[in-house]
Amino acid sequence: MQNQGDQHGRLLNSGSDSRPSWNEYFMSITRLVAERSTCLRRKVGAILVREKRILATGYNGAPEGLAHCLDIGCLRERMGIPSGQRHELCRALHAEQNVLIQAARYGTAVAGSELYCTNLPCIICTKMLINAGVHTIYYSEGYADEMSRDMLKEAGIRVVQLD
Repeated sequence: MQNQGDQHGRLLNSGSDSRPSWNEYFMSITRLVAERSTCLRRKVGAILVREKRILATGYNGAPEGLAHCLDIGCLRERMGIPSGQRHELCRALHAEQNVLIQAARYGTAVAGSELYCTNLPCIICTKMLINAGVHTIYYSEGYADEMSRDMLKEAGIRVVQLD
């Protein structure tokens, strides 16, 4: 008998197959990717998937070769900048930015892919994902950015929160 997933990606089966659903599988990998984050405030991971194959991974952290916040502290904390505001005042790239950059660096087309991310993307990442041709975003935690939600809806990108 074939396994089915419910709207939250949980495995539904009537047999003894205890394998995770595809959504559970990819989100667990996304959470592992987030563990590489060097951000002191929030560990975020992202993966791009097409046809059940991982295209690229990304996590939030400083550009390659530069000091990480783990090493020198958080500028945003020192300045008292709330989450979701003044993104330009941060050493790190977001996980979603890094996953797109990694794909571009290695010549991997991402149009028609799905993003799995530990957090709903901010407005800056949302605009990049729209232009990259990502058609579905799966995430586990919300993000305080209503403009992002509105723009994803306007672009017709499917957004699914997973448990």
